[in-house]
Amino acid sequence: RLFPGRLSAFPLFLLALLLGFASLLWLQLSCSGEGPVPDGQGRGAPRQPCPPPAPLQPAEDEPSWGPHRLALLVPFRERFEELLAFVPYMHRFLSEKRIRHHIFILNQVDHFRFNRASLINVGFLESGNDTDYIAMHDVDLLPLNEHLDYSFPEAGPFHVASPELHPLYHYKTYVGGILLLTKQHYELCNGMSNRFWGWGREDDEFYRRIKGAGLQVRRPSGITTGYDTFQHLHDPAWRKRDQKRIAAQKQEQFKVDREGGLNNVRYRIESRTDLSVAGAPCTVLNILLDCDTNETPWCTFS
Repeated sequence: RLFPGRLSAFPLFLLALLLGFASLLWLQLSCSGEGPVPDGQGRGAPRQPCPPPAPLQPAEDEPSWGPHRLALLVPFRERFEELLAFVPYMHRFLSEKRIRHHIFILNQVDHFRFNRASLINVGFLESGNDTDYIAMHDVDLLPLNEHLDYSFPEAGPFHVASPELHPLYHYKTYVGGILLLTKQHYELCNGMSNRFWGWGREDDEFYRRIKGAGLQVRRPSGITTGYDTFQHLHDPAWRKRDQKRIAAQKQEQFKVDREGGLNNVRYRIESRTDLSVAGAPCTVLNILLDCDTNETPWCTFS
């Protein structure tokens, strides 16, 4: 017998109640939506997803939400663990800030190398007329500071993940991670170049497009959380980046593409699915990109 015979049922009930409370407290402290990863867990490791509270839904005529609507464009391929944390977290974060939004998961399903810039171009074209500005948003970057601004960037491109706040990239011309633009400004830049297959450099080229269009990049002010402003979910130990460069690609990667962009992105939508992730709505676009191997032979892995 594990317990003395005289032990009554009431102490056992209290013990079970305390254990249940301790389990709920542990889940709340360890889940994905409650701030940065504690020391010792690794900066890139995703937390366990939390059961989110009921998502906020704005009434169409609710003035406190404002007149603008954001298309959150998330280039994606095979990062399902990050996606399960990202969609409910961002839906709640934006809803609490009274930002009308629609999350688009831009899922590349062809057999070419990953092309983040082309996916964003496709997301822009497919996002519909009910959104008037976009966020180019990495799936592995979660904003932790509630004072970060995701509102309509009327004065020009607004770089939320600025170099002084991003946990990894700190050079002054960096505009990756999270960048907001009005649709008018994105069209003025002719979108992003479609020539960047594999990881990196498309943001640097887009910075030069922004400057060439006469626009000024703005960045957050008054944020005191430094490199702890975001949680970076990417772990390079188990999520290798495609950094292969062939000779012709090395020559091209620092050039400005003065002809291509929104006007010549080639793609087909295989399917469009509206779904809910832990109560948070999003739209998944399964996208087949096309590549002219004469123009960019580095789009394949061969």
